[in-house]
Amino acid sequence: METTLPGSKLGSDIQAKIGQHLRAMYDDVVRQGVPDRFLDLLSRLDEPAAPVDGSAPNKRNDGGHR
Repeated sequence: METTLPGSKLGSDIQAKIGQHLRAMYDDVVRQGVPDRFLDLLSRLDEPAAPVDGSAPNKRNDGGHR
């Protein structure tokens, strides 16, 4: 006797097989790691942005006094 989830038209054996394939595909993607070009892009995004107006970022204009 096959059991199915409510609203599902696939048998539990088919659902289990799909789950196995999805896990195998996910594991393969995880093993591949992050491509070097993405790591380079991520490191560039972590760098402070260059100021557009030519001033230094986070520069205080109050003479250093609060």
